[in-house]
Amino acid sequence: MTTQPRLLHDLLDDAARRDPHTPALSTGERTASLGELASASSRIARHLRARGLRRGDRVAVRTGDPLAAVAALFAVSRTGAVFSLLHESVRDGAFTHVLTDAEPAAVVCDSDEARDEATAAGADFLTTGDLLALAETPPPGAADGTANGTGAEETAPVPDRTSPVLEVDPVCMIYTSGTTSRPKAVVSTHQQILFAARAIRERLGYRADDTVYCPLPVSFDYGLYQVYLVMLAGARLRFGSPTESGPPLLRSLVESGATVLAGVPAVSDRLAWLAARSRRRPTSLRLLTNTGAALSEKTVASLRESLPGLRVQVMYGLTECKRAAIMPPDGDLDRPGSCGLPLDGTEIFVVGPDGERLPAGETGQIVVRGPNVMAGYWRREELTAERFHRRDGLFPELRTGDYGWVDEDGYLYFDGRRDDIYKERGFRVSATEVEAAAHRVEGVDSAIVLPPANGRPAQLAVISSIPKEEVLERMRGEIEEFKVPRVCVRLDDLPTNSNGKVDRARLADLISAPGRA
Repeated sequence: MTTQPRLLHDLLDDAARRDPHTPALSTGERTASLGELASASSRIARHLRARGLRRGDRVAVRTGDPLAAVAALFAVSRTGAVFSLLHESVRDGAFTHVLTDAEPAAVVCDSDEARDEATAAGADFLTTGDLLALAETPPPGAADGTANGTGAEETAPVPDRTSPVLEVDPVCMIYTSGTTSRPKAVVSTHQQILFAARAIRERLGYRADDTVYCPLPVSFDYGLYQVYLVMLAGARLRFGSPTESGPPLLRSLVESGATVLAGVPAVSDRLAWLAARSRRRPTSLRLLTNTGAALSEKTVASLRESLPGLRVQVMYGLTECKRAAIMPPDGDLDRPGSCGLPLDGTEIFVVGPDGERLPAGETGQIVVRGPNVMAGYWRREELTAERFHRRDGLFPELRTGDYGWVDEDGYLYFDGRRDDIYKERGFRVSATEVEAAAHRVEGVDSAIVLPPANGRPAQLAVISSIPKEEVLERMRGEIEEFKVPRVCVRLDDLPTNSNGKVDRARLADLISAPGRA
C-alpha cells in the first residue's frame, strides 16, 4: 500500500523506488538519477551525524552546483536539521548576517574567506568537493553500504530514537527581503513543504513525460520547488546556468527538449524576443509558468504567436506561503489581470484596516490561509505575530502586505503593495535593505531607492564622496548582485518636503531631467 511522504526526504526516496535509474536531474554535462541522489544524500547524512549534526541544527549551503545543493538538502532533512540554501552572491556583509542570524552548525561553501568566518563562528566547514566526497565514502560503522542484498544504498532516516524527526519539525529556512534592513528567514516544516508541493503540482499538472527547464537557482524558492514538483510527477529537471538565461536560452530549451519552462518575467521577455527572431524554436515547449511579477500582455501575445502550442499559467505567491493562487492554463485570456484561484485546501480573502473580511470586488490587504502558510520568521517573534495572525486558534492567516480584490468566483486580482517591497528582475527586493546596504558603504552619506516604475528599473540616488560606479561595486559586497540597482545617480542634496522627508516625486523628476546621467 502506497503512503504519502511524511518527511521531505521521503519525497526523494519514494521517487527513487519508482524509478531509480533514469537521469532525472541534470546541469551542464552532468546528470543524476533519483537512485544516485537518494544514495548520496543518505551517505552524506550519516557522515554529518557522525560529525555532530543534530536535530534542529542549521546548515547553510552556498554552492553554484545545483546537484550538490539538492543532495545536501535531502541529507540535512534525514538528520532532522534545517537547511538554508544561499545564492552564490551572498557574501561579505550578507554572509556574515546569515552566520550571525542562523548560527549554523555546519556551512558548505567554496571560499577561503567563508571558511575563516564560519570556523571562527564555531561551524563545521565543508567545501562542495568535501560534500561530494562524503557521498562516495561509506559512513562510519557501515559494512558494505548495501541494503537487503539488493546493492541499493540504505536510505532510511539516520537513526536517533531519542529524538525522532517529526512532520511538524522545521526543515528549511529561506532568507527573503522585507521591511527590515537585513533579510529575514522564513521557516518551513516538512508538513508545510509537502502540502505546498502537492497542491502546486496538482494545479500545474506536471506529467511524467515532462522535461522542466529551470533557469533559476535552487536558492530561490521557485527554483527549489521545481525539484519537489518533478519528483512528485516523475518528470525530469534541467537546471540552466545564469548564462543560459540570456541569449543561449533558446538553444538550451531546444537541445534539452524542454516541455515546461519555469519562468519569471525577465526570462519570459527574453524568450519572446528570441523566439520572434529565430527559425529554430522550442516547439516541444507546452507550458510556461510565471511568478515574481506580472507578465506584460505584449510578452504573452508574442509568445503565443511564436509558439502556438504553448500554454501560459500565471501565479501569485510569496516565500511565506510559496504559491497562493494559480490560474488555469491560458486563464488570462478569459480573466485578464487575475492571478488565479487559491490552491486546493486553502483560501484567499481580503481584509480592511480593521482586519475584517471585505466582500467580493472591494480592495483590501490580501490574506492567505491554509497549510501552505509557513511557520513564521526565524527569531522575529514580533514580525511573525504581525504577519502570521491566528484567528480563533485556527490555521495562521498570512497578512501578505499586498493589496487586491477577489471576484464573485474567487479569482484573485493583485493591485499592488503598501510597503517598500518591489520586484526587480523577477525577485523580491526591499528598498529599506538596499538603502541600508548603500549606507554601509564608506563614503556614502545618504541613499534613497526609487522602485521600478513606468518601465524603468530601480534607481539609487546617493550623496557620496566616491563615484557612483564605486558605490555600486562596493554594494555588491553587502547584498546579492541582483538586489544592487542598475542605475545610480550622485547628487549634492536630496529634495525634501515640508515635513523634512525626502520628496520622492521631486527626486524622480530630478533624476530623469535631461542631461542627468
